[in-house]
Amino acid sequence: MSDHSLLDELPGDLMMWVLIVSELLVFGAGLAAFMAVRLTDVEGFDAAQGTLNQTLAGLNTLILVTSGFLAAMGVECLKARATTKARILFSVAGTLGVCFLAIKFHEYGLELSRGVTTDTHPFYMFYFLLTGFHAAHVAAGVVILWLLATRPGVRSAEAGTAFWHMVDLVWVLLFPVVYVL
Repeated sequence: MSDHSLLDELPGDLMMWVLIVSELLVFGAGLAAFMAVRLTDVEGFDAAQGTLNQTLAGLNTLILVTSGFLAAMGVECLKARATTKARILFSVAGTLGVCFLAIKFHEYGLELSRGVTTDTHPFYMFYFLLTGFHAAHVAAGVVILWLLATRPGVRSAEAGTAFWHMVDLVWVLLFPVVYVL
């Protein structure tokens, strides 16, 4: 009988995966609520959505996907014992996360300067709630990536990068639902 289990195959550690799954469920519930409320006012949601800056959101998508790729490469570098390169990759991945936040806050500023708030229309309540909650996760991920740049280790890098990929995945789901569909 083997003491080996499928959980041993997960990169990182089990508690990070519990966090990731729970966060995906929370974001999934938020997106489901968004879609359900949208059905009650399709024209209003479409009009509000049309005011968002899809170009900035598209740029942010490229930034996060690139950052996730760099973080994954950082893990591979650690496995190959290329620690200096891994540190650089994690640093750049984290810096791209900061770029994402700068663009997102600029986008919020554009909305607020037009007088748009969470009270303007239910679309904007969901927009600020979902993207704001995501931005908080981006900020946490930036801290994790920069910690990995200063204290790299394969297991911690796998766990931190798994979290960062969850942040990427959530944005890849938010982007089309909030900005495009």
